[in-house]
Amino acid sequence: MSAMFLLQFAIVLLCILVGARVGGIGLGVFGGLGLAILSFGFGLKPAGLPIDVMFMIMAVVSAAAAMQAAGGLDYMIKIATNILRRNPKHITFIAPAVTWTFTLLAGTGHVAYSVLPVIAEVSRQNGVRPERPMSMAVIASQFAIVASPIAAAVVAVVAYLEPQGIHLGDVLIVTIPSTVLGIFCACLFVNKMGKELKDDPEYQRRLNDPKYAEAFNSTISGKELEISKTAKISVSLFLFGALLVVLMGAMPSLRPVFDGKPMGMAHTIEIIMLSIGALIILTCKPDGTEITKGSVFHAGMRAVIAIFGIAWLGDTLMQAHIEEVKGLVKGLVETAPWTFAFALFVLSVLVNSQGATVATLFPLGIALGIPPAILIGVFVAVNGYFFIPNYGPIIASLDFDTTGTTRIGKYIFNHSFMLPGLLSMAFCLGFGLLFANILL
Repeated sequence: MSAMFLLQFAIVLLCILVGARVGGIGLGVFGGLGLAILSFGFGLKPAGLPIDVMFMIMAVVSAAAAMQAAGGLDYMIKIATNILRRNPKHITFIAPAVTWTFTLLAGTGHVAYSVLPVIAEVSRQNGVRPERPMSMAVIASQFAIVASPIAAAVVAVVAYLEPQGIHLGDVLIVTIPSTVLGIFCACLFVNKMGKELKDDPEYQRRLNDPKYAEAFNSTISGKELEISKTAKISVSLFLFGALLVVLMGAMPSLRPVFDGKPMGMAHTIEIIMLSIGALIILTCKPDGTEITKGSVFHAGMRAVIAIFGIAWLGDTLMQAHIEEVKGLVKGLVETAPWTFAFALFVLSVLVNSQGATVATLFPLGIALGIPPAILIGVFVAVNGYFFIPNYGPIIASLDFDTTGTTRIGKYIFNHSFMLPGLLSMAFCLGFGLLFANILL
């Protein structure tokens, strides 16, 4: 790895660190500062903007903010509160189960955006440390990609291995149970991660701020929470939109066809969620000003700005050095084939794409004679997104958790998603290799 790449990589990490420390829109604007240094100072060509990711968040947030203004979020919190009061710790298991299922059916982890604000508020209202369910929900939404029959990475793996007699069912029979069991095992540990919410120093510091005290002290029982007449309608419409996204992802034939291909899921999510926002406004008639004043809208827009800067910065660095990165990983695998899982993980961290990781390394693994069962067993290793905290749902969850428990640490890599991600990866790899050895 060249000294120039290492220097530029250090600049990217510094921008993430400073931006996280500043808070608010800090991640976004310091990402822009880093991009200025890389483009004007080092002559790197800016990568394409992460437009679809930003637009998907904006569309989902528009619908969620309208639902909040109509009282829908309060209604969802009331329902969840009644369920969680029996055993509040269950949310650490329920939240990732929901996002895993969404991703499995929709083929994209970005569907997690629609449930992150609900997970954050339900956790806080019940005194549960939001970092636990939020981190596992994001990790589950990533890992489920390898279990989704419509995900680009899965389709690519099947295409590469089909000449060796491997079909879609052979891949899913390994990836589905291994990710379910692996994430469940990780949840057992994450459920004890960090201090309890009431003992967290950052949460206590925020409670001492008069601006936040009233909101943070608003925990009331589900029975006492007053629900507006339009709340149930807004929640029904929002959930209908989420269901439509899942169905459209699972059944591409439901989407309009352009140039011989179904409309992409990014546009599908954007159109559906914007339409749901419009329907909520038309039927529930929430105060237009309240929509943009709500916590969901503010957190979502901060996430958009953060992704605008940081994701653009990271993509610019990797695109400028993509051949160098590929060469390094290729040399590692050729020298020691057993490192294939590690190579998948490292490349996915650097290129932020499961599909690109598969396209780059699976042909190499096949050429090296690695058995298909091993390739499928370690397929889950393409989910290294969490290692560097610049992935969309990660950034969004930092903003949605108003207690401050979900965060980027002092040293960047000690962030809220590192332990959940590494635990999930270790367990999923173990189960993946076990099931591949037994079933294939």
